[in-house]
Amino acid sequence: MKWSENAWNEIEEIYTSITEMPFNQELMSGTLSLERFRFYIQQDGVYLAAFSRALALIAARCFNNAYTLDFIRFAEGAVVVERSLHEGYFRQFNVTGDAEASPTCQNYTQFLLTKASLDQVEVAIAAVLPCFWIYKKVGDHIYQHQDSKNNPYQDWIDTYAGEEFGLLVDKAIHICDDVASRCSDSQREQMTKAFVMASKLEWMFWDSAYQLEQWPI
Repeated sequence: MKWSENAWNEIEEIYTSITEMPFNQELMSGTLSLERFRFYIQQDGVYLAAFSRALALIAARCFNNAYTLDFIRFAEGAVVVERSLHEGYFRQFNVTGDAEASPTCQNYTQFLLTKASLDQVEVAIAAVLPCFWIYKKVGDHIYQHQDSKNNPYQDWIDTYAGEEFGLLVDKAIHICDDVASRCSDSQREQMTKAFVMASKLEWMFWDSAYQLEQWPI
């Protein structure tokens, strides 16, 4: 069994819970409140800035020149492609791009930056995979099950269910499987732990948006 197959089995219940949570159910039906979506888009903008830095750090540490280029392209995609989606919604819903990271966003971004900076690069590569893979799976799920013909969040759905994003995800999974095949059992275990923790933080990120999470006074 490939590392990625085993890792996905570990987070299958987390993924199912993500698809069933109110945020994504309401996004699928187009009934998610603008207040919650605005909050999500602002926090996702904060997240993507840190995510692109984590990807750039991994690129600098990769031992494989081809993978260095891949992670540079991943970082570029996080900044250019997904930011263009955000900016469209910023204009449409009159959202400011300036926001303080919520507690969950702060937790998630610091987790990724720490992994990218201090852990073995193989573990860092596994830690960033859920952001690619889970978003693709959620995008596909919503696209296949949506019943609204005038969903205000259709651009979001189309981006993450799209073929272009799918190619990036396939590449990220392939890289993880390749580096895992060269690792010891102990290293692969650490990769899986990082993958599972990042998946839990993905769940928390969507939930925090639905809850409009704020810092305690």
